[in-house]
Amino acid sequence: MKVEKSKFGLLNDGSKVTLYTVSNDNMSFSVMDYGCTITAIMLNNPNGTKTDVTLGYSTLPAYINEHCFYGAVVGRFGNRIGNSKFTLNGKEYQLENNDGGNSLHGGFIGYDKMMWNAKIIKGKNGAGVKFTRTSPDGEQGYPGNLKMTVTYLLDNNNNISMTYTATTDKATPINLTNHSYFNLAGRGTIKNHIMQMNSDKIVEVDEKLIPTGNLVSVEGNAFDFREPKAIGKDIDSIGMGYDHCYVTEIYDPENPQCGLPLDDTDLVEFCTVKDPESGREMTVFTNMEGCQFYSGNFIEGCCGKSGIVYKKQEGFCLETQSFPDTPNKQNFPTCVLEPGQKMKAKTVYSFKF
Repeated sequence: MKVEKSKFGLLNDGSKVTLYTVSNDNMSFSVMDYGCTITAIMLNNPNGTKTDVTLGYSTLPAYINEHCFYGAVVGRFGNRIGNSKFTLNGKEYQLENNDGGNSLHGGFIGYDKMMWNAKIIKGKNGAGVKFTRTSPDGEQGYPGNLKMTVTYLLDNNNNISMTYTATTDKATPINLTNHSYFNLAGRGTIKNHIMQMNSDKIVEVDEKLIPTGNLVSVEGNAFDFREPKAIGKDIDSIGMGYDHCYVTEIYDPENPQCGLPLDDTDLVEFCTVKDPESGREMTVFTNMEGCQFYSGNFIEGCCGKSGIVYKKQEGFCLETQSFPDTPNKQNFPTCVLEPGQKMKAKTVYSFKF
């Protein structure tokens, strides 16, 4: 296992951005301390070449100016909060309105646009980078000084583990996730990728993608991926494409308010995606009750790595998380972290190629 550092550029305030590349004998990933952003996941090919299976940019200025969250950590609350506000312990909190009346991924300046402290880590379970940051009380409108760690670790079995921990001095909603876009073919449409999910429900949403509060069955409709099928098979029947939170097997209908993960040892297998042409495959494991499946519906015209212009549905996201708008839905599993608790959320992307 090897971890290398390189310069990636300067922010407007003069801060130096560092890129870390973590590799084993079969693959590597690169991540920078600006936004804990994964800039590449490179898989080795039998002919000696490598294929990057993530979307993104080649330069730092592109990441600074972009709005698609390529590869970044989003928060304090990933996904949407309806009407950009919530009430907690009798007090209303007003958030930044950056999504047509709603708050998305933390507001105008989310964690994806912030510098994190970085430390290289190596151990028996692999090597990677541990990022830390304290979000001050009132940042983005949220209560509490939130101390966070985000750890990305690569092992010799081609697993990238993402672990998120946090503590707070005031009760606060928290929902951290990674927003990487994947294309297992390297480029081109993802519609022919074969997907299978261990999920029989999705979070029902309104026309603004805000949950109604109901969990609805995927039985007999376009959202059903319980058996392997091409992403593109039914995609045109649901408007712009998939941008929905699927319910994982972590969710317990007998205890629907169980909520925030405080133990990162109990993971479930949620989803497997395969590119039929190359044979590349990734499987997602998580201890979160939800996973947002987004089919890259709004990346048309984005100029990405090496000048490649991305088209609609040339990348997909699998963002493990709490359900959207959880702070406003009493029947959803809680996302509120209390003083004295330690959140431990974990996701594993496992690759076969």
